[in-house]
Amino acid sequence: MDITVYRPGELGAADRVAWTDMQSKAHLNGAPGLSNPFLSPEFTLAMGRVRTNVRVAVVTEDGEPAAYLPFQRSRTGVGRAVGLGVSDCQGVLHRPGYTWDAHQLLRGCGLVLWEFDHLTAGQTAFETGATGFFPSPVMDLDQGYEAYLDRVRARSPKFLRSTLAKGRRLTRDHGELRYAHDERDPRMLRTLLGWKSAQYRRTGRSDRFAHDWITSLVHQLFHTRRETFAGTLSMLYAGGTPVAGHFGLRSERVLVSWFPAYDPDFARHSPGLLLHLRMAEAAAADGIAHLDLGRGQKQYKDSLKTRELTVSEGWVASRHPMAIGHRARRAPARALRNTVVGRPALFGPADHLLKSLGKIRSWQRKE
Repeated sequence: MDITVYRPGELGAADRVAWTDMQSKAHLNGAPGLSNPFLSPEFTLAMGRVRTNVRVAVVTEDGEPAAYLPFQRSRTGVGRAVGLGVSDCQGVLHRPGYTWDAHQLLRGCGLVLWEFDHLTAGQTAFETGATGFFPSPVMDLDQGYEAYLDRVRARSPKFLRSTLAKGRRLTRDHGELRYAHDERDPRMLRTLLGWKSAQYRRTGRSDRFAHDWITSLVHQLFHTRRETFAGTLSMLYAGGTPVAGHFGLRSERVLVSWFPAYDPDFARHSPGLLLHLRMAEAAAADGIAHLDLGRGQKQYKDSLKTRELTVSEGWVASRHPMAIGHRARRAPARALRNTVVGRPALFGPADHLLKSLGKIRSWQRKE
């Protein structure tokens, strides 16, 4: 195993083509998880433009590319999955049947540790370091939109009836619905990000878009358009007024739900659910196999999903003092978070507290 580490911008055209080709054929070779757009070279290239510590390990065997591992590296050799905190799928993009030794790969990358929180299934060498496994719900679309609706209807007929009825009421109260699956107006992207920032604050969460690099990343990806990858903005309008939107990433086979939000003035009509149904219909028509809703326990995800993938979090590490220190700092907070999120008796009060703090913040901003 020969390993060469590059900055994303230094990656040659041949490697970009080989990387994309591996991903395009992954589902045919028994590794559909590698089809996720977060594992595409375009995402890593965009990350490299907003974060200076992004690197790509190119693994070759007999002079041919065998695998690609994008990562971020600190000065002390502590590594993390590229985009950790915003990326919903992580791991090594590799050719069919390729296996690797995790510690040998880390040494080749100059890392004492590699941390992940959305490791795709099938990465056996890294899964040995997983500290938890979590469901990631998806909407299966490979049999078409009507087949998807049939599955949802069979599991929860009341949910589907009530959601479609809300769509009719939204039309009656505010005008004809119009859906744009690939909205290109940058003003609508700004509208969506404004809604999302307000949602973060309202619910007491940290506003991701207070970080300039995340905002810059989204805008870069919005303007990235390839046959095999694109940043996709979808918007739902009622009587010409935007009521819900979503920005996500698309590969040839997977659309990921990344930043959905809606105008709270229309909340009683459930515009977010209506938007996701329209997204599913358009994605199925485009040949998308599934819409990945991402890790996390949300009622709307439970209502829309047809099955669940599994992702894991954890780290692979050497016995280096820096690796031991990093784990000692990170492990308690991660364990506490997962305990709270995984237990309704704890999550309910914690969520209520965050929303109360969010309201206080909103009042203070108005003053």
